[in-house]
Amino acid sequence: MTPPPSADQPLTQRLLALVQTLQFGWFSGHVVLIFATIQYFISYITLRYYNWWAQGSYRLAFFAAAVTYGVVVYKAYRARMRSGSRQANTPLVLVTDENVQYLAMALVWLLSRQIPLAMLPFAIYSIFHVATYFRTNLVPVISPSPRERTADGKPPPNALADSLGRFVKEYYDASMGFVALLEIATWVRVLLSFLTFSRGAIILFVAYTAFLRARYAQSGFMQSIVQQLTARVDATVANEGTPPAARQAWTTVKSVASQAVDATDMSRYFQQTEGPRAKKAQ
Repeated sequence: MTPPPSADQPLTQRLLALVQTLQFGWFSGHVVLIFATIQYFISYITLRYYNWWAQGSYRLAFFAAAVTYGVVVYKAYRARMRSGSRQANTPLVLVTDENVQYLAMALVWLLSRQIPLAMLPFAIYSIFHVATYFRTNLVPVISPSPRERTADGKPPPNALADSLGRFVKEYYDASMGFVALLEIATWVRVLLSFLTFSRGAIILFVAYTAFLRARYAQSGFMQSIVQQLTARVDATVANEGTPPAARQAWTTVKSVASQAVDATDMSRYFQQTEGPRAKKAQ
């Protein structure tokens, strides 16, 4: 991370030094994504989701998402190249990178028909990215710590930075669980389009199913939500009033899903160095 500009510099000079960094471009992309999502859903609520303004906001949101994840992927790729590791940039390694997966899906959504649900996970991630960047980068530039130190040698606390830190710490886990739920709901929406033979639905269904499979393999939040949903359906199907045909259908669905998960287990081809992990704000 680039160190903050010196507090001895004028504010305009400190800000100018900050905005010239690649990370500020990443931050700006997340800000654009949030505002584009808000603008689109305002149009959606007012039933104007197919006018030029709404369509432009929808495309802009995913363009911004592609830019932000592209920046992260580029920085990670450059770091691996500097390390001199050739294996670190193989296609198999790249496709198991969460940021590459989100970059790919941002591009897919950018070129696909509008599905509003798909915007929400990206927007929620962006909220935490913006809050984290604002706390760690913008606040020290706008309001640098004074030279005085507290009794334990630390700089005096900054109220805004502390508030943002508490927000991220308090709501991050619950929000990531909600993101996982939204991604499953989006897959159901894509499945309905596939079953009704909507234009372009086959490619979108295949792409998003592969994406969701990767999220299940790598995200503890996704695994937890799937387990919770499965347990709820199991409890519902176990009721005495449930028709036998419904029970058999659910058993078949679980069996097919389990076989599909086993058949697409990438650990057979790629030795994981880490267990399942949640998406981290970068």
